[in-house]
Amino acid sequence: MTMPRRGRVPAPVRSVLAAVSLLVVGVLASAGPADAAEPPHRVDNPYVGARVYVNPEWAAHAAAEPGGAAVAGQPTAVWLDRIARIEGKDGVLGLREHLDAALAQRADLVQVTLYNLPARDCGRRAPQGELSIEDGTRYRAEFIDPIVEILAAPRYAKLRIVAFVEPNSLPNLVVNTGTRYTATPACDEVLARGTYLDGIGYALSRLGGVRNVYPYLDISHHGEVGWPEDSAALTALLRQAATSAGSTVANVHGFVANTANYSVLREEHFRADDVINGQPVYQSRWVDWNPFVDEVPFAQHLRAQLTGVGFSPAAGVVVDTSRNGWGGPNRPTGPATAGDVNRYVDGSRIDRRAFVGNWCNQVGSGLGHRPTTEPEPGIDAYVWVKPPGESDGATGSPNTGRPYEPLCDPYYLPPRGFPYDTGAMPAAPPIGEWFPAHFRQLLRNAWPPV
Repeated sequence: MTMPRRGRVPAPVRSVLAAVSLLVVGVLASAGPADAAEPPHRVDNPYVGARVYVNPEWAAHAAAEPGGAAVAGQPTAVWLDRIARIEGKDGVLGLREHLDAALAQRADLVQVTLYNLPARDCGRRAPQGELSIEDGTRYRAEFIDPIVEILAAPRYAKLRIVAFVEPNSLPNLVVNTGTRYTATPACDEVLARGTYLDGIGYALSRLGGVRNVYPYLDISHHGEVGWPEDSAALTALLRQAATSAGSTVANVHGFVANTANYSVLREEHFRADDVINGQPVYQSRWVDWNPFVDEVPFAQHLRAQLTGVGFSPAAGVVVDTSRNGWGGPNRPTGPATAGDVNRYVDGSRIDRRAFVGNWCNQVGSGLGHRPTTEPEPGIDAYVWVKPPGESDGATGSPNTGRPYEPLCDPYYLPPRGFPYDTGAMPAAPPIGEWFPAHFRQLLRNAWPPV
């Protein structure tokens, strides 16, 4: 955390640091053997009545930014995106320390994100995963098994632990394989080998054996898999993963949508079935024949599909609202009046991305709904899975010898030579690192406003 000039610490930061100090005292005081606690009864919705853990590391970053104290008390998920994250290093809390801090906070629920599959993101160079496609054994023995061992410790038995399992893995096998123009050899190989199916199945089989752990499988967002052929293929893959490597569908408690993404909950000013001067909205460039233009209807629809293929009828969806607010001066206040369908949609939509597939540190984005429980039928909660202010990936340039992700490059020029508006902010640090400019933008453009 960057300290202010002259060594003066603003009051909001002092309060956060004081809270962190209390957590450390609580952790040290409880570091000895603990009596076994009776696990709580399983509940349909783990968020109901729960006090959700606030990560003190994220809270300190947020409170140190101008105005950030207003949201620094919000709960965010703890991301386990490499083996070293489990034990922690270089002053960063490990999983046990987070759970002990949750006990010190008297929290009821902790959210963790597992994001370390072999060939994660189909081997994308940036952000790059640590495990190769050959590392399935390491994934089981060095990542999943140690996590489960910690979560199953008797001292944590009264905590509800929501585990978000491997964001964007199975959706990648839908949209980036086969004959699609977005297909990659790495995704095709992962699909052919069953790498993700085996890894996720094993994770579910182990997590599902811990009574107070609630696994939620990732279902991406409407702008990636909203089309019928994609949602049907994803439904089949989700069921296949849930019944692989010794798992059953009973190990899946629910689903998570919009993880680390920017899709709005509801577009308020237009619908996919609108017709403008004889032109159907679903034929517009933005909608592109997708029956869904926003996230809640998509999540409810996919939940119905999933329960129809054997997942529990009680399974709910949580939606990541950490960065889908899109407030600020550019937020439309009503439908556009343009007669052309493309100008109508572009002028009416709350989601201000240039393309619905853009995902890296988006310009103009804002904090979304603060975490809340049971906001819609079939929706367990709105949550902040992605900690706001943590970078999606580093800004870079091609041909520098360093890992390069085009969609994190504000100046990306595709091979065909036509500019592509990635919507990415400049000067972004590597994935997971604190990005002050993005956090400040999210705070300014929050919707509902902070």
